[in-house]
Amino acid sequence: MSTSPDPRPLTGEPVSLDLLNTRWVHEGAVRDLLADTEGLAVWLAGNGLGFPADDTVLRHTLEARDALRAAVDAPHGEAARPGSRFPAQAAARVDAVLAHGRVRLTLTDQGPGGTPEFDDPAWGPAWLAARDYLELLQAAPDRIRRCAHEACVLHFFDTSRNGTRRWCSMAACGNRAKASRHYARTKES
Repeated sequence: MSTSPDPRPLTGEPVSLDLLNTRWVHEGAVRDLLADTEGLAVWLAGNGLGFPADDTVLRHTLEARDALRAAVDAPHGEAARPGSRFPAQAAARVDAVLAHGRVRLTLTDQGPGGTPEFDDPAWGPAWLAARDYLELLQAAPDRIRRCAHEACVLHFFDTSRNGTRRWCSMAACGNRAKASRHYARTKES
Protein backbone atom coordinates (compact mmCIF):
# COMPACT_ATOMS: atom_id res chain seq x y z
CA MET A 1 0.00 0.00 0.00
CA SER A 2 1.37 3.40 -0.99
CA THR A 3 1.49 6.35 1.35
CA SER A 4 2.54 8.81 -1.38
CA PRO A 5 -0.12 11.30 -2.49
CA ASP A 6 -1.52 10.97 -5.98
CA PRO A 7 -0.03 13.86 -8.01
CA ARG A 8 -2.47 13.63 -10.93
CA PRO A 9 -4.84 16.50 -11.73
CA LEU A 10 -7.83 14.19 -12.34
CA THR A 11 -8.69 11.13 -10.24
CA GLY A 12 -11.86 9.30 -9.37
CA GLU A 13 -12.83 8.26 -12.89
CA PRO A 14 -13.82 4.65 -13.63
CA VAL A 15 -10.76 2.39 -13.36
CA SER A 16 -10.24 2.09 -17.14
CA LEU A 17 -10.18 5.85 -17.67
CA ASP A 18 -8.23 6.38 -14.45
CA LEU A 19 -5.59 4.07 -15.90
CA LEU A 20 -5.42 6.23 -19.04
CA ASN A 21 -5.09 9.27 -16.79
CA THR A 22 -1.84 7.95 -15.30
CA ARG A 23 -0.24 10.01 -18.09
CA TRP A 24 -0.93 13.73 -18.04
CA VAL A 25 0.61 17.02 -19.11
CA HIS A 26 1.95 19.39 -16.46
CA GLU A 27 3.52 22.69 -17.50
CA GLY A 28 4.03 21.41 -21.04
CA ALA A 29 5.76 18.16 -20.04
CA VAL A 30 4.22 14.69 -20.07
CA ARG A 31 4.18 13.07 -16.63
CA ASP A 32 3.72 9.35 -16.04
CA LEU A 33 2.57 7.97 -12.71
CA LEU A 34 3.44 4.45 -13.91
CA ALA A 35 7.11 5.23 -14.53
CA ASP A 36 7.95 2.93 -11.62
CA THR A 37 6.43 0.57 -9.07
CA GLU A 38 6.03 3.37 -6.51
CA GLY A 39 3.66 5.15 -8.88
CA LEU A 40 1.90 1.84 -9.53
CA ALA A 41 1.37 1.49 -5.78
CA VAL A 42 -0.26 4.95 -5.72
CA TRP A 43 -2.58 3.99 -8.61
CA LEU A 44 -3.50 0.60 -7.12
CA ALA A 45 -4.26 2.16 -3.72
CA GLY A 46 -6.30 4.95 -5.30
CA ASN A 47 -8.49 2.39 -7.04
CA GLY A 48 -8.79 0.01 -4.10
CA LEU A 49 -6.95 -2.75 -5.95
CA GLY A 50 -5.16 -5.06 -3.53
CA PHE A 51 -2.45 -6.32 -5.85
CA PRO A 52 1.31 -6.11 -5.30
CA ALA A 53 3.09 -3.19 -6.92
CA ASP A 54 5.85 -5.22 -8.54
CA ASP A 55 7.56 -5.14 -11.93
CA THR A 56 5.34 -7.86 -13.45
CA VAL A 57 2.09 -6.13 -12.43
CA LEU A 58 3.52 -2.86 -13.73
CA ARG A 59 4.41 -4.41 -17.10
CA HIS A 60 0.93 -5.90 -17.54
CA THR A 61 -0.77 -2.69 -16.39
CA LEU A 62 1.23 -0.67 -18.91
CA GLU A 63 0.21 -3.13 -21.62
CA ALA A 64 -3.44 -2.61 -20.67
CA ARG A 65 -3.01 1.18 -20.64
CA ASP A 66 -1.52 1.11 -24.14
CA ALA A 67 -4.31 -1.17 -25.39
CA LEU A 68 -7.03 1.03 -23.88
CA ARG A 69 -5.43 4.17 -25.31
CA ALA A 70 -5.39 2.56 -28.77
CA ALA A 71 -9.11 1.74 -28.46
CA VAL A 72 -10.28 5.01 -26.90
CA ASP A 73 -8.21 7.34 -29.08
CA ALA A 74 -8.46 5.33 -32.32
CA PRO A 75 -8.97 7.48 -35.40
CA HIS A 76 -12.33 6.68 -36.96
CA GLY A 77 -10.78 6.18 -40.41
CA GLU A 78 -8.74 3.09 -39.52
CA ALA A 79 -9.89 -0.32 -40.73
CA ALA A 80 -12.37 -1.78 -38.27
CA ARG A 81 -13.62 -5.31 -37.88
CA PRO A 82 -16.81 -5.92 -39.88
CA GLY A 83 -19.68 -4.52 -37.81
CA SER A 84 -17.30 -2.82 -35.36
CA ARG A 85 -16.51 0.82 -34.74
CA PHE A 86 -13.05 -0.08 -33.44
CA PRO A 87 -9.96 -0.61 -35.56
CA ALA A 88 -9.15 -4.32 -35.61
CA GLN A 89 -5.66 -3.82 -34.16
CA ALA A 90 -6.95 -1.76 -31.21
CA ALA A 91 -9.71 -4.28 -30.45
CA ALA A 92 -7.21 -7.16 -30.66
CA ARG A 93 -4.95 -5.45 -28.10
CA VAL A 94 -7.81 -5.06 -25.60
CA ASP A 95 -8.89 -8.66 -26.30
CA ALA A 96 -5.33 -9.86 -25.59
CA VAL A 97 -5.49 -8.31 -22.10
CA LEU A 98 -8.97 -9.75 -21.52
CA ALA A 99 -7.70 -13.22 -22.46
CA HIS A 100 -5.86 -13.35 -19.11
CA GLY A 101 -8.99 -13.51 -16.98
CA ARG A 102 -12.65 -14.34 -16.79
CA VAL A 103 -15.65 -13.96 -14.54
CA ARG A 104 -16.79 -17.09 -12.76
CA LEU A 105 -20.53 -16.78 -12.31
CA THR A 106 -21.91 -17.65 -8.90
CA LEU A 107 -25.16 -17.73 -7.00
CA THR A 108 -24.88 -15.78 -3.78
CA ASP A 109 -27.26 -15.09 -0.91
CA GLN A 110 -28.18 -11.85 -2.71
CA GLY A 111 -28.67 -13.53 -6.10
CA PRO A 112 -26.50 -13.86 -9.23
CA GLY A 113 -22.90 -12.75 -8.85
CA GLY A 114 -19.50 -13.13 -10.38
CA THR A 115 -15.91 -13.45 -9.25
CA PRO A 116 -12.99 -12.35 -11.44
CA GLU A 117 -10.38 -15.06 -11.94
CA PHE A 118 -6.99 -14.58 -13.60
CA ASP A 119 -4.63 -17.07 -15.21
CA ASP A 120 -1.89 -15.16 -13.36
CA PRO A 121 -2.82 -12.72 -10.55
CA ALA A 122 -0.26 -10.24 -11.94
CA TRP A 123 -2.78 -9.60 -14.74
CA GLY A 124 -5.50 -8.62 -12.24
CA PRO A 125 -5.31 -4.81 -12.44
CA ALA A 126 -4.84 -4.85 -16.22
CA TRP A 127 -7.77 -7.21 -16.74
CA LEU A 128 -10.04 -5.28 -14.36
CA ALA A 129 -9.32 -2.03 -16.23
CA ALA A 130 -10.02 -3.64 -19.62
CA ARG A 131 -13.24 -5.18 -18.32
CA ASP A 132 -14.31 -1.83 -16.87
CA TYR A 133 -13.84 -0.28 -20.31
CA LEU A 134 -16.19 -2.88 -21.81
CA GLU A 135 -18.76 -2.06 -19.12
CA LEU A 136 -18.52 1.67 -19.94
CA LEU A 137 -18.97 0.87 -23.63
CA GLN A 138 -22.04 -1.15 -22.80
CA ALA A 139 -23.51 1.52 -20.52
CA ALA A 140 -22.88 4.71 -22.53
CA PRO A 141 -20.13 4.67 -25.16
CA ASP A 142 -20.85 8.26 -26.20
CA ARG A 143 -19.99 9.47 -22.68
CA ILE A 144 -16.38 8.25 -22.77
CA ARG A 145 -14.56 11.46 -23.63
CA ARG A 146 -11.17 13.04 -24.00
CA CYS A 147 -10.79 16.54 -22.62
CA ALA A 148 -11.52 19.13 -25.32
CA HIS A 149 -8.48 21.24 -24.45
CA GLU A 150 -5.89 20.71 -27.18
CA ALA A 151 -3.00 20.42 -24.72
CA CYS A 152 -4.75 17.94 -22.41
CA VAL A 153 -4.57 14.16 -22.68
CA LEU A 154 -6.97 13.26 -19.86
CA HIS A 155 -10.15 11.21 -20.26
CA PHE A 156 -13.40 11.21 -18.32
CA PHE A 157 -16.79 9.55 -18.22
CA ASP A 158 -19.40 12.27 -18.68
CA THR A 159 -21.94 11.90 -15.91
CA SER A 160 -23.51 15.32 -16.45
CA ARG A 161 -27.29 15.32 -16.78
CA ASN A 162 -27.35 16.51 -20.40
CA GLY A 163 -24.13 14.80 -21.48
CA THR A 164 -22.34 17.94 -22.66
CA ARG A 165 -19.25 18.01 -20.44
CA ARG A 166 -16.20 19.03 -22.50
CA TRP A 167 -13.37 19.46 -20.02
CA CYS A 168 -11.58 17.16 -17.62
CA SER A 169 -11.94 20.02 -15.14
CA MET A 170 -13.71 23.32 -15.55
CA ALA A 171 -11.28 24.82 -13.03
CA ALA A 172 -8.24 23.85 -15.11
CA CYS A 173 -8.80 23.17 -18.80
CA GLY A 174 -12.18 24.92 -19.01
CA ASN A 175 -10.76 28.12 -17.55
CA ARG A 176 -7.70 27.94 -19.82
CA ALA A 177 -9.97 27.67 -22.85
CA LYS A 178 -12.09 30.59 -21.66
CA ALA A 179 -8.99 32.71 -21.02
CA SER A 180 -7.60 31.82 -24.45
CA ARG A 181 -10.86 32.83 -26.18
CA HIS A 182 -10.98 36.07 -24.18
CA TYR A 183 -7.37 36.86 -25.11
CA ALA A 184 -8.12 36.21 -28.80
CA ARG A 185 -11.19 38.51 -28.69
CA THR A 186 -9.31 41.35 -26.98
CA LYS A 187 -6.39 40.97 -29.39
CA GLU A 188 -8.78 41.32 -32.36
CA SER A 189 -10.30 44.50 -30.92
